[in-house]
Amino acid sequence: MKELLYLKDEQLKHLIEKLFVGYRETFSDSKKILDKYHIGIAHQKTIHLISMYEGISISELMRKLKITKQSLNRVLRDLIKLKVIFYSKDEKDTRIKHVFLNEKGKKIFSEIFEVQKKRIYNALLNSSSQEVLNFDEVLKKIING
Repeated sequence: MKELLYLKDEQLKHLIEKLFVGYRETFSDSKKILDKYHIGIAHQKTIHLISMYEGISISELMRKLKITKQSLNRVLRDLIKLKVIFYSKDEKDTRIKHVFLNEKGKKIFSEIFEVQKKRIYNALLNSSSQEVLNFDEVLKKIING
């Protein structure tokens, strides 16, 4: 790792705090919607991924969320009770189930996305194109370790 003399521990602590607060604020924007449907952040994350990866398998969903099968099953059971998702068996291997959002699930995702989009959109709109590109690259590097 190359030495970054300009990044002192205090600066890194402040950056970590900003990441935390940014995450907190982005997800708190959708709190009213989650409360309306009696669901939480775990449900929101699951709905988001199912929306992004339509037909995602249960095992892939577990891998992306980095949670246990037991934890995922609890969330999926809740979403089934709310009539938000449905399953389809794989055509080649019937042991594999794929998860989809139904119309109600898509509506919930859209409501959440619209609220979160405002914060992100405003931040990006008030940034230069180079800042946006650099931010995206830095986020990818944080995510990939």
